Amino acid sequence: MTGTTTTGNRRSAGVSRFGPGASRWRDASGGADRWLVLVVLCVSLLLVAVDATVLHVAVPAVSEDLRPGSMELLWIVDVYPLVCASLLILFGTLGDRVGRRRVLLLGYGLFGLASALAALATTPEVLIVARALLGVGGAMIMPATLSILRQVFPDRRERAVAIGVWSAVAAVGAAAGPLLGGALLEHFWWGSVFLINIPLMVAALPVGRWLLPESTGDGNGPWDVTGALMAAVGLFGAVLGVKRLGNGQGLAELGTACPTLLGGVLLVLFVRRQRRRGNPLVDLTMFARPAFGTAVGCIVLAMLALVGLELIAAQYLQLVLGLTPLETGLRLLPLTFAAMAAGLVGSRMLHRLGPRTMVALGFAITAGAVLSLTAMGQHDRPAVLVCGFVLLGFGLETTLFGAYESMLSEAPAKCAGGAAAIGETSYQLGAGLGIALLGSVMNAAYAPRVAATPGIPDDSARAASHSLGEAYEVSDALGGASGAALRAAARDSFVTGLHSTLWVSAGLLLLGALAALCLPRTMDGPVDPDDDTTRPTPAAPKHARARGKGDAVPRRRRHPDAPAAHERAAPASDTTPATSSAPR
Repeated sequence: MTGTTTTGNRRSAGVSRFGPGASRWRDASGGADRWLVLVVLCVSLLLVAVDATVLHVAVPAVSEDLRPGSMELLWIVDVYPLVCASLLILFGTLGDRVGRRRVLLLGYGLFGLASALAALATTPEVLIVARALLGVGGAMIMPATLSILRQVFPDRRERAVAIGVWSAVAAVGAAAGPLLGGALLEHFWWGSVFLINIPLMVAALPVGRWLLPESTGDGNGPWDVTGALMAAVGLFGAVLGVKRLGNGQGLAELGTACPTLLGGVLLVLFVRRQRRRGNPLVDLTMFARPAFGTAVGCIVLAMLALVGLELIAAQYLQLVLGLTPLETGLRLLPLTFAAMAAGLVGSRMLHRLGPRTMVALGFAITAGAVLSLTAMGQHDRPAVLVCGFVLLGFGLETTLFGAYESMLSEAPAKCAGGAAAIGETSYQLGAGLGIALLGSVMNAAYAPRVAATPGIPDDSARAASHSLGEAYEVSDALGGASGAALRAAARDSFVTGLHSTLWVSAGLLLLGALAALCLPRTMDGPVDPDDDTTRPTPAAPKHARARGKGDAVPRRRRHPDAPAAHERAAPASDTTPATSSAPR
């Protein structure tokens, strides 16, 4: 019966929670199969992470083909990480109840179908819907990968290594997306960046069903779908308000005030709902620990800088410097290599420096890299770009490594699953907010300067203010001196907006460095009373410490009438089985 405490029943209950292949993985937990599972999970995560940035270098091609407006273009890129971040908690808890592998395989299928829809999209609206469905599939995949990873790595030290690999793959995938997109766009149309997902997901379905173990959580309490939807709608409303403000609309305007107010109210109600529920989706008591909340904020800031700057940098390299998509991806490659190098030395840095110094140092390096990139202008400076991207990749991965370790270490053992969902949500939310916030800063600096270009008709100036790609099209249509003046003004306005974005990003990163001072100085955190692995070994009795290693233990004399040890019966208890097979 569920809830009994007998040894036999506990063992039976544990078996019933797993699928038919789970016992094989528990028996083989000491073998090499678990590392093969890690490879499968990391490949799944890599596809999700790549899709968050692979479209960045394809933005000019999408703009030329589908001709979206500025807001539509932002949603095409932004809707994927925002939907994914909004639904991570929902699908994470769903996997706890119906099976994590089942949710993962459903995510594979939806991801493949949405990729086909995105590749064949003929209007901006269809592409936005397809990207939203990709976000739903990604939200089904990401929490399931980490939950299964925790299952097949019962040893805490090995699990820490596996989680480090998992987070490094996510960072590398986000950085490698532009390179992959550039290579594909060199030979195919923009839809090819989505088609590559289909064969991989088709292959992942049977491999995942055969190789990955099934597992569920304890299933206590009802599934709070209402709370998850409140959080999702609230996040969308808040970010939509930020976008409209960035496009020059005032906060008092109805189209800006309504989504901002609705999003804020729903998020406040979500927090209150979670505090009242006995089984909340998010255990908000974890945020009472300063180091936990600080680590989550550091993850958001790090991803905000990485993904937002990559999008703007890709447009700068193609539209200002005139590089091809493949050349753009190659220019961003040093960022990927630097992130990989930081991941390889991250464990040593963490032990030597501690979380506080490591995360603060990572933010400082990243801020320095961003400030160095303000030297970019209308002419190519390869040395500046390479140095800036190397520092950017190394600093961001250093920050993410230390922040993830601090977050997971500060969370109680009973809240480990919720902490992982919060970390994944903050990762994707940072990516989405980075595009929204930094893109809004760019538009706010770019659009007014282009619209004020003298000698240009109002309709042409208004169209050119949407994006640099549209400005080039309008200038070609105008021709002559007016077209040349508009092209020059648009390029100059874009570079000015880029510099404004870099300064804002550097300021946020420096705030992150200051916030990192709230993290622990060393890796020795507080002992969790619910985690047996963190409890110190109790001190031995004095008489035990007095004896040497090879000294014999004195035997206690038995009363003649007392029964022998093998004759004494165990006391009746609901925690002791009726028979024992332990060797005597």
